[in-house]
Amino acid sequence: CRRHLRQSGSDGGMMRLYHAPASPFVRKVMLLLHEVGSSDLVTLVPASGTPLDPGTMPVDRNPLGKIAALERADGPTLYDSRVITRNLDETLRAGLYPSALRLWDTLVLEATADGIADAEILMRYEDYVRPKASRSPVWTTAQWQKVTRALDAVEGRWMSHVAGPLDMGQIALGAALGYLDYRHVGRDWRATRPALAAWWAAFSERPSLRLTMPV
Repeated sequence: CRRHLRQSGSDGGMMRLYHAPASPFVRKVMLLLHEVGSSDLVTLVPASGTPLDPGTMPVDRNPLGKIAALERADGPTLYDSRVITRNLDETLRAGLYPSALRLWDTLVLEATADGIADAEILMRYEDYVRPKASRSPVWTTAQWQKVTRALDAVEGRWMSHVAGPLDMGQIALGAALGYLDYRHVGRDWRATRPALAAWWAAFSERPSLRLTMPV
């Protein structure tokens, strides 16, 4: 599988991952690669931009102008982190998308975590990209309510799954919580979610989380 991946890059070598260390979606992909010991199989290509200015985002590879995007030689560039992680999981036989009934729980938890990350990014854009005169506190509050509802759902429904064998649901949740602590440090999400806070305190000590921590 590693040989196949090495032959999948645009230059006949490694694949190219369009990358920004702060992006929770890029970090999710990197967490998978580090967890399976395969981070050396991709070349990281710096990319940055906003909805107002695509900057160096790979718009020729992903017309949506978003990252993560994984460039391959043997097919179109993959984008949307869930597409990329499913592809890498299957190719590397990582087993982070379990079979049978647990798969659906994993997918729902991953979707919940990705939704948290989406809302967090929209909050960030509202505060740092939109012109000050056009900013809407109501919009920011609405996005934060999505985050809090999702975190409450994890605390109330998903802790038994989160405490189980490592899967992409947990990895996506780690990426989302990491971004929350990085970009929205003033919001105390832990106070009313002791089980999730305890899980995150332990999970964030994994080597993969430490190696991908944005600075």
